[in-house]
Parts: sequence; C-alpha cells; structure tokens
Amino acid sequence: MATSSTGGVAVAISRCSSATARLIGFTSRSRSSNVLLLTRLKPSFCIRCVSGEPKQRVRDPVTEEGDLEILRSFPLEAASIASSIQYHAEFTPLFSPENFESPKAFFATAQSVRDALIINWNATYDFHEKMNVKQAYYLSMEFLQGRALLNAIGNLKLTGEYAEALEKLGHTLESVASQEPDAALGNGGLGRLASCFLDSLATLNYPAWGYGLRYKYGLFKQLITKDGQEEVAENWLEIGNPWEIARNDVSYPVKFYGKVVTRSDGKRSWIGGEDIVAVAHDVPIPGYQTKTTINLRLWSTKVPSDQLDLFAFNAGEHTKACEAQANAEKICYILYPGDESEEGKILRLKQQYTLCSASLQDIISRFERRSGGNVKWEELPDKVAVQMNDTHPTLCIPELMRTLMDLKGMSWEEAWKITQRTVAYTNHTVLPEALEKWSYDLMQRLLPRHVEIIEMIDEQLVGDIISEYGTSNPEVLEKKLAAMRILENFDLPASVAKLFAKPKESPIVETGEEVEACDEALPASVAKPKESPIVETGEEVEACDEALPAPVAKLFAKLFTKPKESPIVETGEEVEACDEATITDKDEPALKETQEENKAVNLEPVSIPPPKMVRMANLCVVGGHAVNGVAEIHSEIVKEEVFNDFFQLWPEKFQNKTNGVTPRRWIHFCNPDLSAVITKWIGTNDWVLKTEKLAELRKFADSEDLHIEWRAAKRSNKTKVASFLKQKTGYSVNPDAMFDIQIKRIHEYKRQLLNILGIVYRYKKMKEMTAAEKEAKFVPRVCIFGGKAFSTYVQAKRIVKLITDVGATINHDPDIGDLLKVVFLPDYNVSAAELLIPASELSQHISTAGMEASGTSNMKFAMNGCVLIGTLDGANVEIREEVGEDNFFLFGARAHEIAQLRKERAAGKFVADERFEEVKEFVKSGAFGGNNYDELLGALEGNEGFGRGDYFLVGKDFPSYIECQEKVDDAYQNQKRWTKMSILNTAGSYKFSSDRTIHEYANDIWNIEPLQIN
Repeated sequence: MATSSTGGVAVAISRCSSATARLIGFTSRSRSSNVLLLTRLKPSFCIRCVSGEPKQRVRDPVTEEGDLEILRSFPLEAASIASSIQYHAEFTPLFSPENFESPKAFFATAQSVRDALIINWNATYDFHEKMNVKQAYYLSMEFLQGRALLNAIGNLKLTGEYAEALEKLGHTLESVASQEPDAALGNGGLGRLASCFLDSLATLNYPAWGYGLRYKYGLFKQLITKDGQEEVAENWLEIGNPWEIARNDVSYPVKFYGKVVTRSDGKRSWIGGEDIVAVAHDVPIPGYQTKTTINLRLWSTKVPSDQLDLFAFNAGEHTKACEAQANAEKICYILYPGDESEEGKILRLKQQYTLCSASLQDIISRFERRSGGNVKWEELPDKVAVQMNDTHPTLCIPELMRTLMDLKGMSWEEAWKITQRTVAYTNHTVLPEALEKWSYDLMQRLLPRHVEIIEMIDEQLVGDIISEYGTSNPEVLEKKLAAMRILENFDLPASVAKLFAKPKESPIVETGEEVEACDEALPASVAKPKESPIVETGEEVEACDEALPAPVAKLFAKLFTKPKESPIVETGEEVEACDEATITDKDEPALKETQEENKAVNLEPVSIPPPKMVRMANLCVVGGHAVNGVAEIHSEIVKEEVFNDFFQLWPEKFQNKTNGVTPRRWIHFCNPDLSAVITKWIGTNDWVLKTEKLAELRKFADSEDLHIEWRAAKRSNKTKVASFLKQKTGYSVNPDAMFDIQIKRIHEYKRQLLNILGIVYRYKKMKEMTAAEKEAKFVPRVCIFGGKAFSTYVQAKRIVKLITDVGATINHDPDIGDLLKVVFLPDYNVSAAELLIPASELSQHISTAGMEASGTSNMKFAMNGCVLIGTLDGANVEIREEVGEDNFFLFGARAHEIAQLRKERAAGKFVADERFEEVKEFVKSGAFGGNNYDELLGALEGNEGFGRGDYFLVGKDFPSYIECQEKVDDAYQNQKRWTKMSILNTAGSYKFSSDRTIHEYANDIWNIEPLQIN
C-alpha cells in the first residue's frame, strides 16, 4: 500500500501481467461451454487501477503484441456477443438465476459492453501515462449522463450486433435499453453540457478526465399529484450501476472544522476537526469511432469503520454510535440539498469542498507519479489544466494554494503563480442570486485555513486595484473596491482605509444619518451598504454605542444582539428581528425613554450591519487565468455588466466559448430515422463527426422528395411520443397535430408562465368561437411541458400546478377535442428528451432577454429540425443567425432594453395590454379549478417590491408573444414552407456541436493536444 504525498491513500494494483494478479479477468477454462468469449479471449484483461500507483515501466499498448491481441479478440459478431451476455448473466449476476427477464438482460448486456470499454480504457490510460502530456480536468457538481447503453454500443459501432444478439436471447435491444435508469447526477443544462463535453473530449482524443460527486439519491424524482409537484428520492442505485467500478483502493482524506496552527518551520498547519474519506468510483466514457475512452471519476464519502462507536452502539445509543458515518455519507446523498437552514448551507459547502479537495489530491498525486523522482512544481500548469464548471468548484483555488504552501513548502508568490496558471472558470449565469456568496462566519468555522488564504488573496487584490487606479480619485477607487473585493462588507486594511478617512464628526446623530456613519474608517458603500437588510449571526451593534443616548444603546443591544448559536441569515432573507413580538414587557420603559430621546434628536432607526460574505465568482475571476461565457451575448454581458470592473483590469482573461451538444447522442442515436435521411442526401455519415457537412442540406431544401422523407421521419417520432405520453400521463394526443414543446427546469426567468398564459388565451378564444371558426383559425396543437421545480422554489411549483390544472381542464373539454392538448410530463430527464426532441416541431426558448446564459436544449431542437420561437437571449441569437431570420420566430424585448423597462415599471409608467389582463382574470375566475392563483399572478402585478412588479417582464412581452404565435399557425398551415424551415434549422445547426466548443477550450484555455491511439 502506498500513501500519496497529499495524504490520500492510493493503493496500486499491479500491472496485471498474469491471470492471478487480475482484479477482473477472463481466462480460458476447461469446461465446454457455449460461452464463446471464454475461448476467444486467451490473454486475460483487467480493470486497471487508474490511481496514484508508483511509477512503473509503461508499455505502449498499441505496439505490444499482447495488447494488440486483446484489442483484436473482443467479440464483434452477434453470436459471440450473445455468449458474452449469457456469461455475465450466469457468473456476474445481480438477480436470481430462475429467469432471464428484461432487468437481468440489461445488466448482463451492460457488463458485456463494459468489457469492451475496459480494453480501450486501459489502453488509453497507459498511453496517456507513457506520453505524459498535459491533461485537462473538468470539475462539475453535475454530470447529467442519461442512459449509457445505447450511447456506448453506438460509439463502439456495435448497435446492430447487440440488437441481433439480444434477439437470439429472446429480447429486443429497445426493451433492454429501456430498463436502464437515468443516472441521477444532474438536473439541467449545466450537467448536460458537462456530459456532452466528456463525449467530445473522448471522441476528439483529448487527454482529459471529469470529476464529480456520486449522488446516491440524485436531485429528486418528480411526481405530479392533484396538489402539484411532489418530490421523492431517486432510486437509480438501488440495484447497482453496471457501468461504474468502485475504486476502494483510491481514497483521500477530507477535513472540516478544526484549527490552524503555526509549525516550528513557520508554515501553517490545519489540524483537528472532522475527517472523512472520499472514495473513487470510475465510469468509462467512450469516444465515437475511436479507441480513446476517458474517465469520469465520482466521489462517495464515508468514514473508516473504526469510527463506529461500538460502546455506544451496544449501550443502545445507536444513532450516536453511527453519527460519524451518517454525517460523512449524507454529503453525497442529494444534489443541491435545500439550504434554507444553516445545516443545509453547511452540507452544500461540504459537498463543494469534498469535490475540490479529493479531485485535487488525485490530480496532484498523478502529477507527482508521472514526474518520477524529479517533481518540478513550476511545471504543474504545463501538465495540468483545471476547469471550474460554474462557481461550485471555486474552492479549488484556496485548496491548491493550501496544498502548495502548507504541504509542498512553496512560498506565497510561487504558489499563487502556479494556481493562476492552472485554474480557469466558466461562468454560466448573469443572475445575481446564482453568483454564489458564502457566509464568512460559516466558511471560517468549516474551512479555517481556506479563509485565511482567501483573506490574503483579497488583500493582494486590494493592492492590485490601488496600483492600477491610484489614489488621486478616492470616489472611483472606492467604487472599484466595493465591486471587486472577494470579501464583502469587510473593513478595508488600515493602510487603505486611511485614504478614505473623513473628519471626525459630532457624536450627535443628525436626522436621516445612519448611526454606523461614525465608523469613519470605512466608507459605507464599501463595507456597510445602507440598503442591505441582512443580519449576520452574532454581530452586535456596538460600534457606535458611545454616540447614542444610554437608553437607546441599551435597547439596541437587546434587539440586535444575537446568541452565538443563532443561524446565519443569507442574502435575500428579510430581517424581522425588530418586529413587535421581539420587544418584551421589560423593554417598554426603555422604549418609552428612547422615544422621548428620539423626539429630542430626531433619531432615525439604526441600520443593521450586513453580513460578511465571500463572493465566490470574484474569487474565480481573480484566481484563474481565463474566464469564459457560454454564448456571444452572454460573454458580452459578462464583460460589460457582471464583471466589468475585472474586464477593465484584465481584459485578456475574458473569452467566449459558445456551448454545444454532442451530435452523437442528440441526433445520430436518438433520431435514427432522420439521421438516415440526412446521410442519404448528403451522401456520407461523416457529418456525425464533421457537423459542418450538415450545411449541405441547404441545397436540397426545396426538394419535394426530401420533404416527403423528412416529414415521414418526423411523423414516426411523433407516433412514438404519443404512445409515450399515453403511458406516462394517460392523455391521448393526435400525432398529426403540431408538437409544441418546452422542456427545461422550471424557473420564472425561463417563463413557462408566459407559455401557459398564452395557451390560456388561445383556449379562451377557442371557447368564444364556433367549431368552424376554431378549425379555420387555429392549427391543432399538443403543448408539452417538462421540467423540475426546485423543491423549495415555491413560485416555480405554483407554475407547475397551473400548467397541470390548465391541462386537466382543456384535455377534457369536448368543445376543444384534438384542437388543443396540454400535457405536463412528470419526472423529465435525458431519456425523455431523447424521445421528445426528435418529435418536436415548435420549441419554446422564451426567457427574459439577457437572463439565459446560453441554453443547450435550443441547439438540440434545431439540430433535429425543430423550429424555435424565442427571444434574443443566450444562444438563440447565434442560432437565428445560422438558421436564418426567416426560420426563427422572434418576439419580445431586447436585452439592452430590459433595465429601462424595469425602471419604467417601477415608476408606474407600464400599461398592461388588455389581452394580458383578460387572461389573468380568466385564470382567477375559476375556469381551471378551485386552486387560488392570486400569489402566482400577484408577481405580475404592482410596480415594484419583493414578489411584485413583474420582474421577468411577462406582461410586457405577452402581446408580442401571442402575435408571434399567430405567425406560427400561419406558417404551419403551409407544410411545404414549414418543412423547408425545418430542414434549414438542421442545416444551420452545425456550429452548435460540442466538438467545436471543445476544440476552442483545448486551444484557447487548456493548451492541450489530441493524443490518439492508432
């Protein structure tokens, strides 16, 4: 057993040079069996331990005869594959032997496929070890993989062979594949993008790994009941995951709490506290038409068995005895646990640090091993590129600094230079609430050494800002510091605070002034914003007591001082500490005395100091060498608004990398009918790897023959979805109607509310018409929704409830029939998307302009010949440019208009369209049941205030939206025109392949090169 220099266990398995040393292997057996694979695979193969094993002689797997024989000998014909499946059903069973039903068939089939992946996986790993080139590591809290079976055999080019083999065994490939649960490792576009990137990295032969967490229960499984959305735990791991390999020999310690001490050599050391162990679980990611198979390493958490308190257990204190194990395991229970409570916040921060700590220990261990006995730390950025997918892995920055300084003995300057050259950051949002901030107090308790390092980074940043802007204009400097500091609501260093010192004022507080103004060392805009209503735990209002009348100071101490155990209040929570219930009978005399004093001095209420926070996005920008947005318009907003001050200081850091999706999963495999049509007309299937060839469809866009084949493929997919919806929801839909789809997580800015209100308007108008008028005016539509509302996001859950109520009414209205159906698909996931997207004809991407970073589902829809209706937001802008303005239905306000429109609304200048008011009143009338929608619709009313004022501009864009929908109806009635639009959407989607995006990351940010096994 070897221990890594970072403290993690990295047990090595030998090179597996003999059958007895193999972890998993096939050997020739004397028994005569129908398992043909056993006689074919003479040189056994193994699952390599891709961990921190000692450096050994590395063979070139593409030149040594044994490995070549392995690569040649994997069964490629249906009979051998069938035997391999039978072998796994018999010898690696997870089910009883009595039968061979579909679930058992799936596991046996998956294990058979995994055999092939392991061969390529080992070869890839050995080759990367030998070449010792720079490798990229993609850290993400989410990897929304979807099902793996069809994708894996498709990438191996064995789909036909496996289909035939399963037919020999009495099953169909489709029925077996349907048994696989979706891996519950993500929620939305962030996780799906990460998975597309891994597919492209493997396909393009880049040396790269992904790192994430192995969530036992996922986000949640969504149920739709009469009360709306309900959540239950995911069960995707209940009967095991045939794709993963638990690396119990690859584990690393992760610490929380404790304290920091100074060692005898002057270095800082983090000791004590709570220790857990992160254990690796590896999932092979195969490339398309290549042997390259890369790794997704997922971490689970536990404690050593000796932390079970047997004394307490045998004394009957079972919960206490298992407390340490329970605390460790729950870190990887749930994706995005609710963080309304302090415990929820602690758990989320533990998740983020576990991902960063375990992954960096693993990366550094590999760097040290590949360096042999001559580790040169200054070369780390030449061998390692760490990409932080959003702000969740931000702690990589202080963790890498801690490792280099405290464990490797480097100076601050050396460690900082290496860290900045190693780490890069992808921003995925412009929403302020999504730019993570953590309570300083919480982080200081949980990660004390990291807070010390963050404070030092912040102090260095302050110095950089002053060096850049000088001190001649204190007002400008003050604004820069307020916007750019990592530590929010903190005093400036004393040397800097002197720059803003003001003459000492009278202790008498004048009318309208804040009591905290006496803190002359700190400008209010930097440290204590007047408007902030946030209370931080344990902070006492003492700074200005000497300036207050004694009774006032006494009362304030009672009202605003919180006990140490009080939970931390995060941004966005309202301060209610001073309501009338807080003032006790004992306080009344002091209160009356205070009121008299107030009359004398006209004293205004004291503003409460806002909480001290750590701004993670600012830390990402400061600590990394590159910052990229994910669509052209988003990257401009990042530069001009979100991080404008940083952009002015370091313009060279900022880039755009427009997102993409893998064409393998998102058209070639999920839409075989349309793929066959494309291949026929282009004359090659090279477009699966070179999507620019899709543009060749443009020259056939008017061909009637292509139109016929194109519509037939679409009709076939719609028929499948009609059956799927019947199975999942009980609703019958007409496959000849237009399929109008909006599938994405439920959020106010994504505006599912606008969509359903548009449907309500459509329904209301239908009810006012005769049957003949309805049929002449409206195209039959099936409106399909899918997506999860976060469990504590009340407004989003109200939107789900409205959608389901509207559907229940319309779908049972005999006056409407097949002219309009509304279906909410429960528990939307990747597998559902792979059915819905190929069947789609209109897709809605209607977020408030400037609020969607990119979106990736819009790319998938366009790739599958779906016409989009949307705003000029995110990647919609670029999609419209590529497919042509005439082939995209555009509506709504533009991004540069949004701020002014909100100001006008706040000033009472907005006048709602009468159709919008009509729809709201119709909903309130009870037309869709007895549920009260006042709170949902109340957000669309009023001019300003929390939960008011229509922040997402649903009312503003509603007239434009319904008018655009009329244009959709007109276009769909002309099927020749619509089919041409559909073809041109696919032709113009070539830019939105994740292969293009990954090439850009590799060239512009990571500086890595493809490394192909010949």
